[in-house]
Amino acid sequence: MANKTISFAGTEIEPGTSQTIRLPAPNINTQVQFEIPIHVFHGKKTGPKLFIVGTIHGDELNSIEIIRRVHQHISVKKLSGTIITVPVVNVYGLILQSRYMPDRRDLNRSFPGSKKGSLAAQLAHGLIKQVVSQCDYGIDLHTGAIGRLNMPQLRVNLSTPGTREMAQAFNTPVILNAKLRDGSLRQAASELGIPLLVYEGGEALRYNEICIRAGVHGILNVMSHLKMIQTRKKRSHNHKPVISQSSQWVRAPVSGLVQPSSDVIAKPVKKGDLLAHIHDPFLMNKSTEVVAPFAGIVIGQALKPLASQGDALYHIASFEKLAGVSAFIEEYREEIMFR
Repeated sequence: MANKTISFAGTEIEPGTSQTIRLPAPNINTQVQFEIPIHVFHGKKTGPKLFIVGTIHGDELNSIEIIRRVHQHISVKKLSGTIITVPVVNVYGLILQSRYMPDRRDLNRSFPGSKKGSLAAQLAHGLIKQVVSQCDYGIDLHTGAIGRLNMPQLRVNLSTPGTREMAQAFNTPVILNAKLRDGSLRQAASELGIPLLVYEGGEALRYNEICIRAGVHGILNVMSHLKMIQTRKKRSHNHKPVISQSSQWVRAPVSGLVQPSSDVIAKPVKKGDLLAHIHDPFLMNKSTEVVAPFAGIVIGQALKPLASQGDALYHIASFEKLAGVSAFIEEYREEIMFR
C-alpha cells in the first residue's frame, strides 16, 4: 500500500523521499545556538516507524559510524515505513569528548525530561516529543565507558510487548533482560509502550570494527524483521541468542595494578576461574587473585591497569546453558568479520 505524506517537526515529507531536519537544541551559557540534525527516510510503502539514536553519551563514537553505514543500506524507493535517525543526540558531549552534558548531568538519566528543566532535561524532552513518541520501535546505540570494553550485547525490557522478537531478530549472542534505570531512554520508551533495544558494543572514544559491524548487522536484521526492507539472507546457525536474567560486576578486592590472566572478553568462565592478579605497585605486599564468583560469559572488562579497591573489573552474565552461548559466539564472530 502506498504511503502518505507526513509532517515531521513542521516539515512536510513526501513518500519515497528523505530529508535532514535541523532541530534547535537548548542554548549554553555563551548563547551559542546548537542544532541537532535528524535524518528522516520516508518510504514509498506503508510500514512501521523506527528511530535509531546514537551518542546520548557524547563520547560513544561507535554509534555514529554504525548509523552512517546503515544509511548506505536505506533506499526510500524500496523502504516500507519510516526510519528516523539521530547520529548525535548529545552534541555538547561530542564537542567536549565527554560522556556528560556541560552541567555534568547524564542525559540518559534525564528522560522523559522537561520543557522548563535543566539543559539535559530540555534536550531529553525534545527527543521524546519530536522523535521517540512519533515512532513504533526504537534502537539506542551505546558503548562502554572510557577504559571499559563491552562485547556486542543487547539490554532490553522484555515486559514491553514486541521487544523479545526484536531482540532475537537483532541476533547478538547475549541478550540481557536488564532492570529499567530511572531516567533512562529505555524506561521512557517502555512507559510509552515502545519496544526499545539498547545495543552495547566497544568502548568510549574509540572505534571497534567488530562492534560496529555487529551493530549494523543487527539493525538491518531488525528492519528485515519489521518488514521495512527485503528479507535478508542469513547464515544458518546451530545456536540462537540466549537471554540472561542476571549479570554482575566483579570488583577489585584490593587496590593496585591489574594483570589479566588471559583474554577473557566474550569468553566463558567457570566459578573459581582466575581472571586476574592485582599487584602492589610498591612491591611490598603479595599479589591478590581475582576469581569468577559464578559461571558465565564475560561481557565487559575494565581496561585500565590501575584499580582502586571496589572498582568494577569484569562484567559477567550468567546463563543456564553456557556451552550453547559459547558456541554461538564463535559462529557469530566468524559471520560478522567475513560478511
